[in-house]
Amino acid sequence: MRKMDGEEFDQLVSFFDGMARTSWLSSIHNRLKEQSGSWDGAQVLDIGCGTGRLLLKGVEEAKHLTGVDLSSEMIKASHQNFFLHNRAEKSTFLIADAYELPFEDDRFDIALSTCVMFLLPEPEKGLKEMIRVTKPGGTITMLNPSKKMNQMNAFEYSKAHQITGFEQTTLLKWSNVSTRRHRYSEEDMTELLNELGATEVINTEVLDGLAMITTAKV
Repeated sequence: MRKMDGEEFDQLVSFFDGMARTSWLSSIHNRLKEQSGSWDGAQVLDIGCGTGRLLLKGVEEAKHLTGVDLSSEMIKASHQNFFLHNRAEKSTFLIADAYELPFEDDRFDIALSTCVMFLLPEPEKGLKEMIRVTKPGGTITMLNPSKKMNQMNAFEYSKAHQITGFEQTTLLKWSNVSTRRHRYSEEDMTELLNELGATEVINTEVLDGLAMITTAKV
C-alpha cells in the first residue's frame, strides 16, 4: 500500500470541514473529547487534525492545542478557524507525517486521532509515534471503524437514524474507505495497544457498533 500524500487531501478541505460539523461526527467528537479526560490546563495534540474542529471544542479549557496534518490546505484552514474564533494564540498547527511527529518524547498530556490511524498503510507506526509523544500517565484517544463498518451497514444506519443528504454522503464515503484500509475489533485494538506499551485500554462502540472510540493510558 503506497504512502499517503498530503496533496490528495488538499482539494477536500470543504468536504472534511463539513463532515466534522455533521450531527453524527460532531456528536462522536463530543463523546471522544469527554472520554479523553479533562483538558483543563492540558497540552493536547490532534494527529490528522483536518480543519481543527475537534480541537476547537476544548479551546477554553486546554493550556495549548497542537494539530498536525499531511495536507497544507487543512493546516491553513485550521489556522483560519482558530483566528476566526480569536484563539490563534492558544494553537500551533504544523504540516507533519503521523509516522514522524516533529516533537520530543513525552510532550503532550492528551493525544487524539480521529478517522486517521485506520487510513495509514502501517497503523502501528503511527500508534508508536502517538504513544512516544504522550507523557507517562497521559491519555491517547482514537476513533476507528470496526469490523462491522461497510457501505451496506452504514446505509442501514443512516436509514434507521434518518441521516440524509450531505450527512449520509460523508458517512457512506467513510465506510467505503474503511473497507479498503483497516478495520478493528475491540480485541484487535486492545492487543495492538498492549503490545505497544499502552495500558487500561477501553473501547466504546459508537454508530451502533460501526465504529469505536478507544482510550488508553501511556
